[in-house]
Amino acid sequence: MPAYAGGNESDRVDRGKALPPPPKPRMFGSLRVRNYRLYASGQVVSLVGVWMQRVAQDWLVLELSDGSPVALGIAAALQFAPTLFLSLWAGVLADRMDKRRLLLVLEVGLGLCALTLGLLDVLGVAELWHVYLLCLLLGAVAAIETPVRQSFVVEMVGRDQLTNAVALNSMTFNLARMVGPAVAGGLIIVVGTGWVFLLNAMTFVGVIAGLLLMRPAELHRGDPVPREKGQLREGLRYVRGRGDLVILLFLVFFVSTFGLNFHVTLAVLARNTFGGDADAYGLLSTLMAVGTLAGATLAARRSAKGKPKPGLLIIGALAFGALEIVAGLMPSLWLTGALLIPVGIAMMTFTTTANSTVQLAVTPAMRGRVMGLYMLVFLGGNPLGGPVMGWLAEHFTARAPLVVGGVVSIVAALVGGVVLARRGGLTLPSYRLGLRRRARL
Repeated sequence: MPAYAGGNESDRVDRGKALPPPPKPRMFGSLRVRNYRLYASGQVVSLVGVWMQRVAQDWLVLELSDGSPVALGIAAALQFAPTLFLSLWAGVLADRMDKRRLLLVLEVGLGLCALTLGLLDVLGVAELWHVYLLCLLLGAVAAIETPVRQSFVVEMVGRDQLTNAVALNSMTFNLARMVGPAVAGGLIIVVGTGWVFLLNAMTFVGVIAGLLLMRPAELHRGDPVPREKGQLREGLRYVRGRGDLVILLFLVFFVSTFGLNFHVTLAVLARNTFGGDADAYGLLSTLMAVGTLAGATLAARRSAKGKPKPGLLIIGALAFGALEIVAGLMPSLWLTGALLIPVGIAMMTFTTTANSTVQLAVTPAMRGRVMGLYMLVFLGGNPLGGPVMGWLAEHFTARAPLVVGGVVSIVAALVGGVVLARRGGLTLPSYRLGLRRRARL
């Protein structure tokens, strides 16, 4: 695919005409933008299918491996391993090329991976190595798609609505996370995992249609970055010279690698600890999604009040770690599920704040490369965290990944908070008698 060099006249904003003024910040302000509305509509449909596939894939791996947590961890590691090698280069492509056109190709690739796995399963010929191979292929496409998609958001809505759009993306993601696992749990029992994969393949039509129906002239595109040698190193040098970004990426790495990876063992917790079936796993995933949807909704409300603050990032990580530990110690399926709701709220507070902070902190010409590095840090630790969490669940208990992940998240938040405080750039939101104050550390 040729590098994007500005496209034709219909693909560029007419620089002689001023763009319409950005809408006043509101909780759902980004949906006033037609291009983003098309994008979000397609995502709602597709992400439900993605979450259905995640549940079905985990269950298929358990069935093919006689319930092995290590096999589950290997599948997760293979799916995220390509992020280590491709996400940085994906950021370079995002800065060079037309992101909308590139996303069209990548979404087709993701749909074909789901279709292939579904056909193998429905025909009764699926083996564990087939699942592993398709996890790797899916991960390779997703490793390129994710940084491109993340950096495309600002082109759809502009800087003024970016924080709101990130929060709404999280709402869409977690609404699907709430619906998808619940639907998948029932479908697996009724029709089997194969048809779940095939349904997911069909949902990609919504995303592709949304991208095709967009008006390229209304995108907020910056000047394209010409193809040159050393652009990847240039992006890394840019981040290295930004101490605030280095601290943020450090915190994101440890929380995502060890704290957020507990979902790998939720199926083991439901099946081996509480003696449940696929519907029990779907229940835990759904209750987790209720919390993350609530957290994303709160983030959307905050986005109407201004830019994200570093202090909120630290608070979110601390709360997430503490709640995760408590959830890991609960004695029953329902109590564990109930604790997953506040865990999800804290998790989304952390992740949406981190994503918005990074995108707003960088120059447009570097956004793709920085988001590539961000996604490498955010997802690239999964090949490490996935097997570690699986090993803890197999050799100790399925509760261990929750407890260990919570402890690591708290320690990372404390270290990051201390460093930011010493730099003099950390403020924490404080509430007293219903009045908000700012406490400077």
